Amino acid sequence: MDRSSPPAAPSPVPPAAAAWRWAAAWLQRRLLPMLVMLGLLLAPAPAQAEFSGVDYTLTNQNEADFHGQNLANTSFAGASGRHANFAGANLHGAILTQAAFPEADFSGADLSDVLMDKVDFSGADFSGAVLTGVIASGSNFSGATVAGADFSEALIDRADQLQLCREAEGTNPHTGADTRLSLGCR
Repeated sequence: MDRSSPPAAPSPVPPAAAAWRWAAAWLQRRLLPMLVMLGLLLAPAPAQAEFSGVDYTLTNQNEADFHGQNLANTSFAGASGRHANFAGANLHGAILTQAAFPEADFSGADLSDVLMDKVDFSGADFSGAVLTGVIASGSNFSGATVAGADFSEALIDRADQLQLCREAEGTNPHTGADTRLSLGCR
């Protein structure tokens, strides 16, 4: 071992470089989060969903008349609506989950993008209704009328689809979709 040469000393950092490093670290810790917050505050707010102002969750709507009403984005979750009249109503984006609407009239109604899972629609009339994009898993459509209904992009259980295909016919008057094709009938 040669002990004659001492170990090399680290090269000194010029004071200006140290100042720049400190300034960059400060900006990263302080200014960047403030800019992010400012961006969030100035960003446009997402569009608010239109709400009818009425919540029918867990209510009794048996034989109620909602004919032609604007019920977009309304909640009927867990509601009972035997023989209710929704003919021509706008129910776009509504929530009907775990409800019962046996023998209800949805003819000509806009039910697009409705969450209708686990709903009893036995004997309901969907003639000419628009049901595009609905989620109807676990629902009961036994005896439902679907002449001229549009089920494009709907999520329906295979058993319900086969049952609805037995009676499906016609073309939807609003969208022009063939009912059988929209259900994926063979």
